[in-house]
Amino acid sequence: MNGRLVIAGLGPGAEALVTPEVTAALMEATDIVGYIPYVARVPDREGLIKHASDNRVELGRAQDALRMAADGRHVVVVSSGDPGVFAMASAVFEAVESGPDGWRDLQIEVLPGITAMLAASARVGAPLGHDFCAINLSDNLKPWALIEKRLRLAVEADFAMGFYNPRSKARPEGFARVLEVLQDACGDDRPIIFARGVSTDVEAIRVVPLTQAKPEMADMRTMVLIGSSRTRLIERDGAPFVYTPRSVRV
Repeated sequence: MNGRLVIAGLGPGAEALVTPEVTAALMEATDIVGYIPYVARVPDREGLIKHASDNRVELGRAQDALRMAADGRHVVVVSSGDPGVFAMASAVFEAVESGPDGWRDLQIEVLPGITAMLAASARVGAPLGHDFCAINLSDNLKPWALIEKRLRLAVEADFAMGFYNPRSKARPEGFARVLEVLQDACGDDRPIIFARGVSTDVEAIRVVPLTQAKPEMADMRTMVLIGSSRTRLIERDGAPFVYTPRSVRV
């Protein structure tokens, strides 16, 4: 049997947001590899073996998946959201580049998924309707100084921004510093969106002015979006619509 490795995105949480292409790959897999809660989202079935592991062993997880594929198994590495956005696709290709030459000849496919950033944006309107960027706020794999530099440059360029991994128990002070940097650099009260557990049964959306944002409004299940200087609110009964106009006039 020829081996196959698929790196698949499970979307933000709801089963309805998993693409048909990913669903088909999961049904054909002999092995599922991934972080414990993501592997748990894949239904058990006869003949399927699950390999769940901790969140800080991405490279080792990728190497294990490649070895299984090299042995002729059909392996799916699962990520939440999209596997190419701060997720397992990069880890797999890092392992391929540094691993045995034979891994480069494996059949490897990346199947996209709906990101938390896009799901959160859709819930409130279109805050990412013009130029935007995404920043991972975790300093586990890069220094804080680089995060702060990118924040300030993104504000200077007037991007809307999406923030992944904003605040964990291990680094609760980091997001407080992010808010300080944004409040200092922006010089206005643009909207900031806290979208927790989008598409799941714990979904909670909050839109506040930047000056009213508090660190405790975010955790690791929260996607944080902040508008550009041109992002607008449309007030109405209930939560406002938030959007960034498609055009820029100078």
